[in-house]
Amino acid sequence: MKIKSILLGLSLALALVACGPKDADIQKEISAKLSALPGVEVTVKDGVATISGICKDDAFKQNAESIIKGIKGVKSVVNNCEIAAPETVAPAPVEINPDSVLNTSVNEVVKTYNGVSATVKDGVVTLTGNIKKDQLPNLIKSVQELKPKKVENKLTIK
Repeated sequence: MKIKSILLGLSLALALVACGPKDADIQKEISAKLSALPGVEVTVKDGVATISGICKDDAFKQNAESIIKGIKGVKSVVNNCEIAAPETVAPAPVEINPDSVLNTSVNEVVKTYNGVSATVKDGVVTLTGNIKKDQLPNLIKSVQELKPKKVENKLTIK
């Protein structure tokens, strides 16, 4: 009678263990739920889910872990996801207009200011002559908008 009770108890325990989700079933459910999270891979062994891959940020990493923890049969989660380094954007190179274009454009700007002349050499605009103090900021701004390499101010302020 004692042996029958032990065998019955073992059979019941084995039946309960066998009824739990298998790793393959857990893996399928995880794959289905994580299909919206690219770059993340999960393996399951003995109910322990291990996450690997590249996550775009910490919130993405935590979201993947939360989804997996909510799946029946997952005993624990090991989150080995790495967070991707942020992309660096190189600044756009400074565009310098050629002398011929600069010379034409600078002469158009300068002709509205009496007593001011300009020369262009190797992308450098040199302003000479006389100008009123209140006109100087507008002239400098207008010349700089033409994208020279440099503006040399040799003007005399009246």
